[in-house]
Amino acid sequence: MAAPRRDTRGIVDAAELFAHVDFRRREPAAPLRPYLEHYWLIDWDLTRPYASHVVPHPSVNIVFQQYEGREPFAEIAGIGLELFTQKLEGKGRVCGIQFRPGGFRPFFPDRPVSEWTGKRLPLPEADAHAVLAPDDEDARVAALDTFLLGLAPRPDPRADLAMALADRIRTDRTIRRVTDFARSEGMSVRVMQRLFAAYVGVSPKWVVLRYRIHEALERAETERAVDWAGLAADLGYADQAHLVRDFTATVGVPPTAYVRHSPP
Repeated sequence: MAAPRRDTRGIVDAAELFAHVDFRRREPAAPLRPYLEHYWLIDWDLTRPYASHVVPHPSVNIVFQQYEGREPFAEIAGIGLELFTQKLEGKGRVCGIQFRPGGFRPFFPDRPVSEWTGKRLPLPEADAHAVLAPDDEDARVAALDTFLLGLAPRPDPRADLAMALADRIRTDRTIRRVTDFARSEGMSVRVMQRLFAAYVGVSPKWVVLRYRIHEALERAETERAVDWAGLAADLGYADQAHLVRDFTATVGVPPTAYVRHSPP
């Protein structure tokens, strides 16, 4: 597996986030890499409150959190269907585990991943103190490794298939219609939908649409003269209006307004 990705896809106004918090990605231990995107670590010490916004990936996260005045805790964050907003104030720390789409099920095989979707549920059996207390970042990463390895993920060929299919959607921009994609993989749409519900947590169509919005958001973050009509065609939209509608529904403002708001 390659080193943790360096893009900012999914982060709304990434420059503003990085100005307020110390954000890093770290690689897990080798046996865990087939299942994980990366670990993500955030520390902050703010004089004024700040709200971060993220368009969630089609990934389950386990999040260890420490907020000023509260006991540390851990929770499972299923795939978020809407824009996620988190208010940060004072001093705090978060250590997160982002699973690859399809990579969570081997650690928690008793439930389809769709049962976690849209939910944030406590994980009391996880030792949040062990992960969050060390000041040394390497020690925190080692504690995350220890926690996950202790769950003893079970090899599962269907999880491997789900991860491969989701990764194809992310990397192959020619995939636009689930019907065509399923046919190219030698399966029916219904079979693919059931696989994604059980192992990814959302439908393949949802994954296609979400990665489209991630790309549009990153283009809006990094370019000042986005050809929205051309981008809509590249992403497989019927026209620019459909892209604008999806972007606005997900991010909360139209793409042109978002570009005007974002700093250079």
